Amino acid sequence: MPTILVEVMPKAELLDPQGKAVSGALTRLGKSEFTDVRIGKRFELTVDGPITDAVRNDVQKIADEILSNSVIEDVVAITYPEAE
Repeated sequence: MPTILVEVMPKAELLDPQGKAVSGALTRLGKSEFTDVRIGKRFELTVDGPITDAVRNDVQKIADEILSNSVIEDVVAITYPEAE
């Protein structure tokens, strides 16, 4: 069964408190080569059957309406498995 990956990130213009905390921790650990950290979400949707155009349309709608909050997040990628 194919698995579709959906990646969601905070909008670039918004503060990412989790990313800021990790960035601060890296600096305290002496890892100053990393200047910024942004933390997002990854969703894995397993499909029972082939990935059709209808499935692709459904995934886009689900990503936009359920998996992300369009006010503060962007869907940055939807990755489909290679055709077998």
